[in-house]
Formats: sequence, C-alpha cells, structure tokens
Amino acid sequence: MHEPILHHYPSSSFAEKVRLILGFKQLSWHSVTIPRVMPKPDLLALTGGYRRTPVLQVGADIYGDSALIARRLEAEKSTPALFPEGQEFTVASLAAWADGALFLHAASLAFQPEAVAQRFAQSPPGTLKAFVEDRAALFSGGIFDRLPLEQARQQWPTLMARLERQLAHADGDYLFGAPSLADFAVAHPLWLLRAMPLTSVLVDAWPAVAAWLDRVLDFGHGSSSELSAAEAIEIARAATPAPLPAGPDIEGSSWRIGQRVTVAATDYGVEPVEGELLHAGLEELILRREDPRAGLLHVHLPRLGFRIEGR
Repeated sequence: MHEPILHHYPSSSFAEKVRLILGFKQLSWHSVTIPRVMPKPDLLALTGGYRRTPVLQVGADIYGDSALIARRLEAEKSTPALFPEGQEFTVASLAAWADGALFLHAASLAFQPEAVAQRFAQSPPGTLKAFVEDRAALFSGGIFDRLPLEQARQQWPTLMARLERQLAHADGDYLFGAPSLADFAVAHPLWLLRAMPLTSVLVDAWPAVAAWLDRVLDFGHGSSSELSAAEAIEIARAATPAPLPAGPDIEGSSWRIGQRVTVAATDYGVEPVEGELLHAGLEELILRREDPRAGLLHVHLPRLGFRIEGR
C-alpha cells in the first residue's frame, strides 16, 4: 500500500483544500514541493502535461484536480465522510460552485495590486514578473476569465452575507451540520484572503463566517513527511498502477476505450494530457501513458469540466 504523495506549494489555495481534507481524515502523506510557476519538469513527468496544483500521487496512479483528489481520498478512508449520506448532490454542487465562482472572486481580491506588492515584497527580483506572466498563460485558452477587481469588490458582500445566513441556520457547526467537502471547498478561497492583512478583513468582518473558518482550519493537515521530486518519480517507476475500477464505461460519440485521446480542462490550465483511454466512468477518466523517467502511469482526471478528443 502506497501512502499518498501530494505535489503542491504552500501558498496554493487548492492545495490547502486538499491538505485540510488530509487533516480531516487524519491521513499520513508525503509532501513534494513544486514550483509556483512553470516550468515544472518533474511534475509533468508524472502528469504528462497537466500543470495545475495540487496533484496527488498514489504509487503509479496520478490524480489531477482537487475535486477528483477528494473522491480518491474518500476511497482511501471513507470515514469521516466528505459526502454525508443523503447530501451527496448538495455537497458536490456547492463545492463545485466554491471552486469556480467563489474562488474567482477571492483570487481577484487576493491578487489586487496592493496585496500582490505585499505578497512579493521579500521575493527575489523578477519573481513578481514571472508570476504575473505565468498566471496570464494559465488563464489563456479556457472559458474562465479573471474577474475584474471592481466587480469582485462589488459582489463580495453579497456572497459573504449569504454564507453568514447559511451558517446562522445550520444544524451544527458546519455548512450542512456535519463537516463535508463543501466546507473545505468554501474555506480555501477564504483562507487565501486571510493570508494578507489587506484582505483578511473581507473574511473577518463576518463573525459567523470567521468562526466557521477557524473551525475548518483547525482540522489541520494530518501527518506529513518531506519527499523529493526525484524520490516521488522513483516510487512511480517502481510501482504498478492499481486495477481499473469496476463498472461500465460510458463512451463518447467520437472516442472509445482503448483509443489514443487527449484530455484537457475547459476552464483554465488547459494543457492536454495524451494517452490511451483505459476507463471512462461517471466521475473519472483514466489514461495510460509512459514516461522515460517515471515509467508506466495511470493518469486520472475528472470527467466533469474536462474535454476528451480522439487522436
């Protein structure tokens, strides 16, 4: 049994979402720190092109997108549950909204010029320029556009007021009573704002929201140990991918199981992954690919929010 390996960097909010899930489930895991901006040659050796943060590795199985990573960690340890029985649709839907609309608002506010100047004040020369160029490339070619700062400022109080009311009426300490994936998905954009004094007031001005966020962050990150990128790649090379999931494949009109395809996100970070399509389930797509350094790999990507094209 391979312990999960998380490829991430400390200031990534989507990585914080996954780190909190690891803490919620009290899992032990290995931490590989990746660059904040491209190039990321060690990561791409595993993913085949997928560049977004974080990426989860379990042996020779590589998982992209935090929503799919959450489902993999749920399979790793089913209790406590990320999808409480009877709330699966509600939880998954709110989490998807938070990872999209709420995150775009928070990112616009967190990376406004004054906040960016504070974030990079102690960084080496050229770091800010490289970051801005990298994020421009990240949002190029997808359906998501960065939200204008003035629009984010105008709409943020509405979003927080709705969240404040939900928490005031929740039957418990979390969004739907018991903790769920929805809490971690809503929390990570707010964590991003909390990281800087200039933007922390956008969260802390709402008492119920601030108290709830503290409770979510109190789950911590579980038990982690550092691992180098070279060690993670060697673990992948020495491992055999896990057996494919049971259940029928749901094929498309222009691609089939066994065909060589590309799979890419549609929102941002749209660099494709190419490989042989092994599985097309309701939630995940699995591609077989080989890398000179990492060997035979199965790359897992979500079906929702990704496009498949036959080669």
